[in-house]
Amino acid sequence: MSQDAASPADMVTDVPNRELVELSARFAHGFLRWLDGSSAGGFTYSRLRVLETLHCKGPAMMRTLADGLGLSARNLTALADGLEADGLVRRVAHPIDRRATILELTDAGVAAADEALAPRFAEISRLFDELPPAARDRFQQSLDMLVMAMESGCPKDGD
Repeated sequence: MSQDAASPADMVTDVPNRELVELSARFAHGFLRWLDGSSAGGFTYSRLRVLETLHCKGPAMMRTLADGLGLSARNLTALADGLEADGLVRRVAHPIDRRATILELTDAGVAAADEALAPRFAEISRLFDELPPAARDRFQQSLDMLVMAMESGCPKDGD
């Protein structure tokens, strides 16, 4: 093997933006853990988002709701199971499509959403008060661009 050939370890550490990738992964993982660790009243962020969506947009087919929240069908089913056991949502058969199930808030779910949504999201958003306003704006712009790139499919080498 020649002296000039890069070892596999060197190739991995020389990946462009490697530090940014690792920091982003640490932030994403830590942020999700922080969200769920700081949950008040038993509402993890995912449960809160389901309640919020049903509260603001009304009943939804589970598949549509899962897609809109970026969840797998399995994850939404588990969330719905827990929310249903707590009496906050109910499953309703779709009136036309026998394969589809609609998820809707119960009266207790509406009350829980009314009580929890605004204070919980205010609590979560305070994390971003750590950033000065200009940095917060740049962070939001950067995240918007990255989310759009992921949703459209990042270009491959040679594109």
